[in-house]
Amino acid sequence: MKRRFRLTRSIDFKRVRKQGKSFAHPLMVLVKLPSTEDRPRVGISTSRSIGGAVQRNRAKRLLRESIHPLIPLLSPGWDIVLVARTPLLTAVFQDVQSAVELLLRRAGLTGPVDEQSLNVR
Repeated sequence: MKRRFRLTRSIDFKRVRKQGKSFAHPLMVLVKLPSTEDRPRVGISTSRSIGGAVQRNRAKRLLRESIHPLIPLLSPGWDIVLVARTPLLTAVFQDVQSAVELLLRRAGLTGPVDEQSLNVR
């Protein structure tokens, strides 16, 4: 993911987590907050409850790779944080990618929400 589309500062992560609206999924949580930027910015967070450094880095790579092709479709002016949950480590990439797409639609950051996809899991 290009640097201009990333949340990099700790203060930005804290602001989004504290003031943003969250959308949950068994594999991850998406938190969104409007920003003054003319592009969407995405940050990825994993806690130590996920596991050691290897597991946390794997979870971050999965999330980063799953959101990368969706960045051009995101609405500008949003800061987004994806927070990994423990089941993410055992999920296959296609499940992670569909979960990211579902959360983005549910949050209103891409196209309209498909009611059937909400009832899948």
